[in-house]
Amino acid sequence: MIHAPATISLDARNIELGATGQLARRVCFVVAFVCLLAAILLPVTGVMKWPLFWRCWLQNWIFVLQIPLGALFFVFIQHLTKAGWSTVIRRPAEVLASNLNWLWIGFIPIAVLVLTGSAGKLLPWSDMAMLFEEAPAEAHLVEGKLAYLNVPFFMIRAVCYFAIWAFLGTWFLRASIRQGRDGGLASTRAMQKMAPPAAILFGLSITFAAFDWIMSLSPGWFSTMFGVYFFCGTATCGFSTIIIVCLLLQRNGYLVNLISREHYQDMGKFLFAFGMIFWAYIGFSQYMLIWYANIPEETGWFLARQLGDWGWLSIWLLFGHFCIPFVFLISKHPKRDWKTLMLAAGWMLFFGWLDVYWLVMPTIPHDLASFATYDAAAEAYASEKAGLLRPVNWLLMVGMLSLFAAVTIGRLRSHPLLCRKDPWLNNSLHFENY
Repeated sequence: MIHAPATISLDARNIELGATGQLARRVCFVVAFVCLLAAILLPVTGVMKWPLFWRCWLQNWIFVLQIPLGALFFVFIQHLTKAGWSTVIRRPAEVLASNLNWLWIGFIPIAVLVLTGSAGKLLPWSDMAMLFEEAPAEAHLVEGKLAYLNVPFFMIRAVCYFAIWAFLGTWFLRASIRQGRDGGLASTRAMQKMAPPAAILFGLSITFAAFDWIMSLSPGWFSTMFGVYFFCGTATCGFSTIIIVCLLLQRNGYLVNLISREHYQDMGKFLFAFGMIFWAYIGFSQYMLIWYANIPEETGWFLARQLGDWGWLSIWLLFGHFCIPFVFLISKHPKRDWKTLMLAAGWMLFFGWLDVYWLVMPTIPHDLASFATYDAAAEAYASEKAGLLRPVNWLLMVGMLSLFAAVTIGRLRSHPLLCRKDPWLNNSLHFENY
């Protein structure tokens, strides 16, 4: 049987949300307000301690931040490689990346803690007197890093990161909108020229941000591969969210016959390559090198993630982030079916959150070095809890994701979902995998 070719429509009804999504946007704002308020009330009412709350806040904020960072990477890598296949899915990615111009607000509480000298329990290097009192050996290690780990330089770097991300996220969206208005090759060439410096700035900024906001939570520990590992997290969360947004738009009657199974197959490949394979490769390489060197100030970081409940959580992360989705997505068929791809993207987004939880939430016991063997340390800390079921974790995750979704929906309603005048549009509409 010969099937008629699908009708391709670039009418406003297919590529502009208009008033659609207003109810969903309001619901997301309400959910965000309720969840964030409930989370804040937990330490206010004494149900939990403030240091633990701020660590949970940092973990969930970093997770949400990874989504637009991954989307930004997707956007500039398309221009860097002059890829035409992705034109029909680039606008949702551009809108997601544009959220980088306001997500810095979530860092303000952490900045206030650091500037007021109240962040010692979260960032030990910010209160060296307390660190010397609690862990003199670690404090002596950190002393050699104070030229980098000091409050003024920490804040200057944070401002630089946010400025770079906000500029790039906003610039690429505006250039794309301008192209949709004016047409021609000028905007395409401008974005292609911006892509190489964007890649350099992106790589440097996310690497040092990972050092500052995650690795310095355990300031005696260090890993030169940590920035690359953090990049894998941004790819996991960013690519998963792009897939989810595109699928939700299509299931609600937009971008119909514009985004095809061919595009979803390639998005599945991106998620498979960066979110699973590269993540597992970098994670294993980092672990293997530190295990082989067996330097006490390095091994303690991994040891803390093997004590008590953290050992089971580490195994769960390995299987959930790599082994299970690897088997599920290795074939092209799940990537080409919207139901299985949506399931895979949602699964990977959750494990992207769990990965950040695994990075941020454990604390290294100061007396680990005093144990003669691993078994002795494991026995002493057998009751160590991962705290995954704490209500604050889920309240902050849902609250921050809902706020992010509300703003994203508003921006999707403000701009066409597709650039009609992109010179690569025709190639993208007729793209096929071979």
